[in-house]
Amino acid sequence: MANDWQAWAGRRQATPGAGRLSARPRPPSESGSGGSQPTGLQPLGLDAERDGLLYIPSSYQPDHPLPLVLMLHGAGGNAQGGMGPLAARAEAAGLILLAIDSRGKTWDVVRTDFGPDVTFIDRALQQTFGRYTVDPARFTVEGFSDGGSYAVSLGVSNGDLFSSILAFSPGFIAASGLIGSPRVFISHGTQDPVLNIDRCSRRIVALLRQSSYDVQYHEFEGGHTIPPEIVDEALAWLSA
Repeated sequence: MANDWQAWAGRRQATPGAGRLSARPRPPSESGSGGSQPTGLQPLGLDAERDGLLYIPSSYQPDHPLPLVLMLHGAGGNAQGGMGPLAARAEAAGLILLAIDSRGKTWDVVRTDFGPDVTFIDRALQQTFGRYTVDPARFTVEGFSDGGSYAVSLGVSNGDLFSSILAFSPGFIAASGLIGSPRVFISHGTQDPVLNIDRCSRRIVALLRQSSYDVQYHEFEGGHTIPPEIVDEALAWLSA
């Protein structure tokens, strides 16, 4: 199956091992005033121009690990837009959301190969794990469009870290290696004018299933978007 993956990656074929993340959930070592960390929406404070956002639900307690979703925006986007699909539902669902700004206009492997975005994501994860208690068995990478491509590429390359992958309207896979066996949820509009469903998600899903991944796939009548009902379905799938 390795040759199939390499052929599908095409010009976006990733250097083996280049997409590996080193950060791992651990007991928090940093505390704020009164021995606790703030909740709500907050900047990461890791970069003056291209940074990221962290959302902590008000229900957070240091002795109660919560699921974390790493959120990746589409081309030309930013962390605020990347938060969009789950922002309104995170409080009720008890989710920690970590949205990252790509270093350039889109993610590194879309342009060349894994590199600066992986490094920055690692920094953001190290900081988050150092401050908040994350459930290592419920760690999801999510993305839309180019972010969906990056989510599935990063996810299968780090399946020993991510338990689940949410990819909304992805375009391709550029895996640096197949590690672990995360569950995968993919959705795509049948009339998508940006990323054609035949060339993109239908091929991605077939390839993942051939490689024995557990894939939940949903096609919907529509374009390059994430309908609210698809978000609801994805959240139900995550909690199952």
